[in-house]
Amino acid sequence: MRVLGIDPGLTRCGVGVVEGGIGRALTLVEVGVVKTTPELPIEDRLLLISRGIDTWIDATAPDAIAVERVFSQANVKTVMGTAQVSGLALVAAAARGIPVTMHTPSEVKAAVTGSGRADKAQVGAMVARLLRLDAVPKPADAADALALAICHIWRGPATNRIQAAVAAQAAGGAR
Repeated sequence: MRVLGIDPGLTRCGVGVVEGGIGRALTLVEVGVVKTTPELPIEDRLLLISRGIDTWIDATAPDAIAVERVFSQANVKTVMGTAQVSGLALVAAAARGIPVTMHTPSEVKAAVTGSGRADKAQVGAMVARLLRLDAVPKPADAADALALAICHIWRGPATNRIQAAVAAQAAGGAR
């Protein structure tokens, strides 16, 4: 399975592609960030990020996309930009028929480090170790994108089955 992890951000959107599967070694395919500057109008920044995500999807042909789900943050301005970029990733995936799953930060941390309370340094170190890299990917947004992809490879299929079962139960109960 090839997964594109997206750590949404308005200034730096982390993107990372990992291949692997249950019982198979994880392999780094590519990692980077899509950057914008705060001086640009929001609509131009979103357009640049949208084009960047499109380029990453087209260049790496992922089987699935994993996006960080932000559920709370003290800074409303930051969370709005993150939510807008998440929406771009969801639309890009839907336009191509690629399954997308959203994972919470604590879910990703738990999958990669064993603790949902791990800090960024611990996550980065484990990403480097799991992918057999000489150094932690920089910036942290890039390492976080890889952690999302790893989390999805390990947990995504089970999460998707649970969500499908819940949806089927809800649909059956609505009749």
